[in-house]
Amino acid sequence: MSTFLTHSAPNTSTSMAPTFLLVGMPGLSAVPSWWAIPLITVYLLSALGNGAILWIIALEPTLHRPMYFFLFLLSVSDVGLATALMPTLLGLALTDAHDVSASACLLQMFFVHVFSIMESSVLLAMAIDRALAICCPLRYPTLLTNDVVSKIGMAIAFRCLGLHLPLPFLLAHMRYCHPQVLTHSYCLHPDMARLACPGAWGAIYSLFVVLSAMGLDPLLIFFSYGLIGRVLQGLGSREDRWKAGQTCAAHLLAVLLFYVPMTLLALVDRLRVPLPQPAHTLLSYVHFLLPPLINPILYSVKMKEIRERIFKRLKPRKVGCAQRGGCASMCGGSRLPDTKVSMTEHSVHRA
Repeated sequence: MSTFLTHSAPNTSTSMAPTFLLVGMPGLSAVPSWWAIPLITVYLLSALGNGAILWIIALEPTLHRPMYFFLFLLSVSDVGLATALMPTLLGLALTDAHDVSASACLLQMFFVHVFSIMESSVLLAMAIDRALAICCPLRYPTLLTNDVVSKIGMAIAFRCLGLHLPLPFLLAHMRYCHPQVLTHSYCLHPDMARLACPGAWGAIYSLFVVLSAMGLDPLLIFFSYGLIGRVLQGLGSREDRWKAGQTCAAHLLAVLLFYVPMTLLALVDRLRVPLPQPAHTLLSYVHFLLPPLINPILYSVKMKEIRERIFKRLKPRKVGCAQRGGCASMCGGSRLPDTKVSMTEHSVHRA
């Protein structure tokens, strides 16, 4: 408790102190170790689910298409985001460690926002991909070529790294007028920037970076779905609309899962809604930890090709009949299903 008193000195303009103080889950400081169990469970399940998506897309040539390339990037961002959050979360849960060094805090802040903006950018790219596939099905293969997809991937990387690289240096050289006590269990840019003195020019750049992604991306995503909705209304049969809509179902759920908690948090902070601190902390956990856990389930359930390829890879392979004597007739009989499967895969790939 002495540490908190040290950081609660009267407000003066100073440079960044060597440590920040984090707020854990209120009410759990007396028994910190038990809530490490759900945290570790959520992280391991997120790593397992996203790892399976990365593994199957990397190994299956039939999944080397734009939609699955963006899904690959989404899984990378989910794993990276969960991994960036775990050090301080587990430190609070296991050892009740509220102090974090300024350099470690800036590093965590950088990676948390890089992977958050990466996820937002990938969700936008996936929305554009679905809009082109539904609105321009005949031109879709020529619009999203491998070269175009590669350029989109590089643009996402530049947007995440290039825009956020100056943030830690700007925050490190700001003057601070408030005690360096953060309101979350991890280091976030808005939480750190509000401690700086008013009028800091670095805060203006920081606000621009955040709004350029978290403000612009949702608007473009819902604009894309507006175009998709217009096309779906023009389809003749209800069955055709249902089939076309199902191709967007997983992505739309992922968008809502990512942006709804974030919007609620922003409204609570901006409007100063008197939300209890445990509810505010829990909402922030939902925003950062639930998408990496749920996204692999969504895409495995909703996307038939992902599900079938995972089951096919996990199914035990039969021992070749050539290794057994007198199985020539059995080998001949077992080739027909394999041929059918390969023809089916070929037709799916062409579609």
